Amino acid sequence: MPATQRRLDASVTRRHGGVRGAEYYLDALAYAQSHWRSGHPAQAILQLNKSWMAELADPPVLQVFPPPYRALVWILQQSASGHRGFLGNPVRHFQHLASRLRSPHPELRAWRAWLCFHLASRTLEGHGLPQDGDQLARDGLWLPAWQRALAKVTTTGWPGEADEARRAWRDAAARPIL
Repeated sequence: MPATQRRLDASVTRRHGGVRGAEYYLDALAYAQSHWRSGHPAQAILQLNKSWMAELADPPVLQVFPPPYRALVWILQQSASGHRGFLGNPVRHFQHLASRLRSPHPELRAWRAWLCFHLASRTLEGHGLPQDGDQLARDGLWLPAWQRALAKVTTTGWPGEADEARRAWRDAAARPIL
């Protein structure tokens, strides 16, 4: 994520209005970093969600700041112990996000949220952060497999996005929780 030394507020992303290009993407990542540095991992994750709303047609910015799947896994690993601030339940958060998205681009963003759901589930396994079983039963919600979500992002996401998600998947299994 982009380095930032100062504390940012919501104006950093709101200033873009409906334009969600490369500058918006960078600002959402910087805002996430600001929340992380301030001891708010759950808020940092919310700002990562915003970064996936960016519309990046031919995105050279992704060469420097790739889609933040690995950043998400790192935040989860660093925060799972509860010593970095309030984390909430990212597994449940991404389940709700994926099943309730609205515009812009709700289908693609839902597939991204399902990838994040799987990354959170894998990273936080054994930490007592369950899925929302009530929603599964009430809504008859179908949880797509990692491979299905990855295939959808491969065909509709940013260039190289699926490869970055695969790297995050490996990171989620390879690194210990701190």
